[in-house]
Amino acid sequence: MVAARTALHRGDRATAAEHLDRCVRLRHLFTYAVPVTAIVQLQMIGAYIELGDPAGARSVLRELRDLLQQRVQLAALVAAADEMERQLDAMRRGPLGASSLTAAELRLVPYLATHLSYREIGDRLHVSRHTVKTQAASVYRKVGASSRSEAIDRLGETGPLAG
Repeated sequence: MVAARTALHRGDRATAAEHLDRCVRLRHLFTYAVPVTAIVQLQMIGAYIELGDPAGARSVLRELRDLLQQRVQLAALVAAADEMERQLDAMRRGPLGASSLTAAELRLVPYLATHLSYREIGDRLHVSRHTVKTQAASVYRKVGASSRSEAIDRLGETGPLAG
């Protein structure tokens, strides 16, 4: 995340977006047990705002709000989250995309590129087949795909599956 923010500071938006994409791929590992996660999330939100991606920023902001509810000792960060939300409200809502995927959807994405059925994916993720199906449908909607293969193609171009 530091590399993304540094690239933005230098005005190198393309490099910033690449670094932010790498951070997004790790986002599903963020946990409320590690307080520094909140700082990283604030930085991600700021980077998304600077890159003009309100959908990505809102997705991370939702996760940050959840974390702040669980870690009351981080109350000092609530004001920063509120400021980020004000900035987002001032922006026009942009189209959804891979950056708007939730942590649960990000955990699912690598499995979409496999031959595994929803039931098999659910077994590996310890969730029901119906949960996988619902999350997959949400992923398809957010990346503008109508099928699993189309979603994989779109996510492979610029999203969490991009090399």
